This record gives sequence, structure tokens and C-alpha cells, in this order.
Amino acid sequence: MSAITVGTILISSPALEEPHFAKSIILITEYNTNGAIGFIINKLFPRSLNELVEFNFSKVFPMFKGGPIGNESIYFIHRRPDLIEGGIHIVDNIFLGDDFQQAVANVNSGTMQKNEIKIFIGYCGWDAGDLETEIEEKSWLISTLSPEIILSQQNNDMLWDNLYNGQV
Repeated sequence: MSAITVGTILISSPALEEPHFAKSIILITEYNTNGAIGFIINKLFPRSLNELVEFNFSKVFPMFKGGPIGNESIYFIHRRPDLIEGGIHIVDNIFLGDDFQQAVANVNSGTMQKNEIKIFIGYCGWDAGDLETEIEEKSWLISTLSPEIILSQQNNDMLWDNLYNGQV
């Protein structure tokens, strides 16, 4: 079994029976002795960013179902540390957070494009040892793909099928 690290991409197995994770692709953004945190990167949230009243956002911009935990919060990954201050480096040119107001302003102005940011409602989390057990049980496959392809991928309907079947 390959080691899990920050930046690991997990692909759910068809045998995984948890409905939240069926046909899911997850980017791990935190991994330590306490457990793991990540985001489902291929499932669209039913509302777009412009539908959230608290943001003055004029463009229709997709959001994703990051996971079943923390559904009252917004999270994001991006590849523009030059435009968004304080992000945590994940892998390659992928960063987690930090200044959401800067992100919204850059997307709204057109400075930042859809292939440079993904916005999530909620996240996934595992306690220490839980994710490793699920991988041993073959609920998750560890992908060797770069997270770059995931952030730039906008055709999410077929992404799981393509990755699971080795077509990407």
C-alpha cells in the first residue's frame, strides 16, 4: 500500500457503500497523527456561489460538495498564491484557502478563472487510523495522478468513471 500524504488523491471503490462517497474523488489536504482531512472534488453542490446572499457576487460560479462534515462552512483550493494571501501549500501549485474575500473579488473581476479555484461546502475527515483501515478494506484507491489535473478538470460528470477505469 502506498503512503498517504498531503496531496494524495483517493478514488472511491464501487464497493464503498457510504452514499456520501459513491463515485467520489478526494484530495487529501491535511494528514498527520490525528487523522486526515480532504475534499470531494468531483461532486457539484446544487447551488452556485452567486446564490449565497452574503456575498456580492454577480457571476454564476460552481461550488462543490466537499464532504459531509462542516456543511455550514466554505472552503477552497486554488493555484493563485499571487492573488490570495495566506494559503497553505498542498502540493505542486495547489493551495488551501485563506483569504476568501480576496478569492471572491478575483473571481468576480475575472482575474481568476474556474480552472484556478474550486470552492467547497463541507469537507471529509477521518480520525487516526480510520482512512488507512478503509484503504486496506479496498474502499479507496490511491491515485498517482497530479492534483493539477483535478483542479483544472471541469467535466466532473465522467471524471470518476475515467479515473477509476484508468482513462485519464
